[in-house]
Amino acid sequence: MAENNTLQLPTPDPALRRLDRLVGTWRTEGHLAGSDEITIKGETTFRWLPGGFFLEQHNVMSFMGLEIDSLELIGFDPQTGTIQSTVFSNLAPTPLPYQWEVEGDTMKISVSYGPLDATFTGSFAADGESFSGGWRPNPGADETVNVPYDITGRRV
Repeated sequence: MAENNTLQLPTPDPALRRLDRLVGTWRTEGHLAGSDEITIKGETTFRWLPGGFFLEQHNVMSFMGLEIDSLELIGFDPQTGTIQSTVFSNLAPTPLPYQWEVEGDTMKISVSYGPLDATFTGSFAADGESFSGGWRPNPGADETVNVPYDITGRRV
């Protein structure tokens, strides 16, 4: 009897495919909630790492004059059945944990770590070439740390 020595490599969870529409480069701009003055500008690039288990997001943004540069790795957590990420930023000495939900044209991203406690809720336009949404502090969160703002992005 022949022995089967074929190595079975793991495959990415199908839930990650919901993130495919993010791949590419997006130019973003936004404003504080309640204002129309554009005080937020940036560029974000998403790409799959080899193997397809992790989506990399590199974000460079000017937030009211504060320069932010971050790298985020997004993947599927089989223990919780959720899409989780870790953000490494020039503004934080430790990586920050985020949770993602993407269903159809809507997406929700949340963070609850120390004083950071906010959720982004947004949606893609029908053509898939733009999105809009806003970050809001979760109930009871400090708005001086979790500044509410709205942002739009257009694929470059």
